[in-house]
Amino acid sequence: MSIREDFEERERRFMSPHGCLSSCSRGRARPEPLRSIRTAFQLDRDRIVFSNAFRRMKYKTQVFLSPLGDQYRTRLTHTLEVAHIARTIARAMYLNEDLAEAIALGHDLGHTPFGHGGETALKEIFSHSFAHNEQSLRVVDFLENQGLGLNLTYEVRDGILKHSKGYGKIIPDDPEEAPCTVEGRIVRIADIMAYLNHDLEDAVRSRVIHESQVPDFCVRVLGRTHSERATAMMRDLIFSSRVEDGRLVLDTSREVRDAMTELRRFLYDNVYRSHKVHREFVKAKKILSELYAFYLENPSQLERELINLEMRNLMNNGQPYERVVCDFIASMTDRYAMNLYSRLFFPSPVV
Repeated sequence: MSIREDFEERERRFMSPHGCLSSCSRGRARPEPLRSIRTAFQLDRDRIVFSNAFRRMKYKTQVFLSPLGDQYRTRLTHTLEVAHIARTIARAMYLNEDLAEAIALGHDLGHTPFGHGGETALKEIFSHSFAHNEQSLRVVDFLENQGLGLNLTYEVRDGILKHSKGYGKIIPDDPEEAPCTVEGRIVRIADIMAYLNHDLEDAVRSRVIHESQVPDFCVRVLGRTHSERATAMMRDLIFSSRVEDGRLVLDTSREVRDAMTELRRFLYDNVYRSHKVHREFVKAKKILSELYAFYLENPSQLERELINLEMRNLMNNGQPYERVVCDFIASMTDRYAMNLYSRLFFPSPVV
């Protein structure tokens, strides 16, 4: 028996019947031989971690642009926190930890520079239908590995695509909105658990808000510290979920769900839409809009930049040129975009 087969046997013995067994994956778009050491979902996790897009997340904004303090979250640290929460919940519910972790690690690969400000910019200048979750799927299917993609399993791809909820319900009513696996649905909830906690902590650290402003109801139900809130949310999901008609239904208590909803509303009103954060997003949108317009008119210069990002294949893949420019813009880190903007539009000193 190979190591992979041993892992698969452990899953069959250990996991809840509601979890997704690695050996029962719907497979990959391009069939591959089974590996001797890693299961299908372990292999997906590793492909994501070793990708260029994953490394670039360390210089992409979570909420605060170009923070001076090293303690602020980036898109990468947000991703790691989501993966930790998702894996903890999956383990407690006897589900597939590797699948939950792989989805979590890949869910934000397509996020733009400058956070949701960058996403809004591409909605305005490229297409109103641009969405970071769809771009994340595009990254793993098409942009990585010199145009070959990562060839991930169906379950991981599905979880990446359906992780985003915007300002919608924490747990959607429409089953079509939800991932096909329980592990994918856990990541969707873990995403909001993570950002509710760390965005609040970073907002207090940056003095955008004061800790005393947090609604009393949220403090009473969820706790005052990051650890207390995370524990309360995870514990409530684990013990409030139930089996109905043979299906595991993820749920939270009414009180915790209301507290999470109230905390999210508070963050939108007092942090994400605050003057201090919004004014920086306006600057970021200007940078991306002008870079997009410049490269639409200068394909030869775009080709040179794509080589720097190891994406040279994009120029010869039959995609519309506007789509290529969009992929280039979305793949940038914050600092890459700012340095490029400075080089193109700022006057150079005379030597």
